[in-house]
Amino acid sequence: QVQLVESGGGLVQPGGSLRLTCAASGFAFGSVWMYWVRQAPGKGFEWVSIINKGGDRTWYRDSVKGRFTISRDNAKNTVYLQMNSLKAEDTGVYYCAKDKYGTTWSIEAPSYDYDSWGQGTQVTVPS
Repeated sequence: QVQLVESGGGLVQPGGSLRLTCAASGFAFGSVWMYWVRQAPGKGFEWVSIINKGGDRTWYRDSVKGRFTISRDNAKNTVYLQMNSLKAEDTGVYYCAKDKYGTTWSIEAPSYDYDSWGQGTQVTVPS
C-alpha cells in the first residue's frame, strides 16, 4: 500500500541543477522521517539526505553539503531534493524512502534505517 514515486531526474551538464520530487501515499507521511538515497553506477546504495517529520532539521552526506537541499510539504505528502552545482560523481539512480521505524521513531536523530523506496529517477551528469 505504501507508494513512493520519484520524478525530476534527467541529463544535466556539470554545474547545472535539478529538482527531484517524491510523491508519497499509503502511510502517515507527516509523522515519518524521509530519506533520499542514491545508487551510483556499479556501486552500492548510500543515503544522500534526511529530513525529520516536521521539516525543521536536515542531514546531508559530506559530498553533497552546500550543494543539495532537502525539503518537504506535509500538506502535499511530498519531499523534494534541490540539487545545485552538479558533478559527474552525482550520477546515479535517486530514490526516496521512508524511515524503517515509521511513526514509532521519536528521537531527534536519524535512525539511518529506511525502507519502502520507489522506482527511482535517473540523474546523469557527464564528465
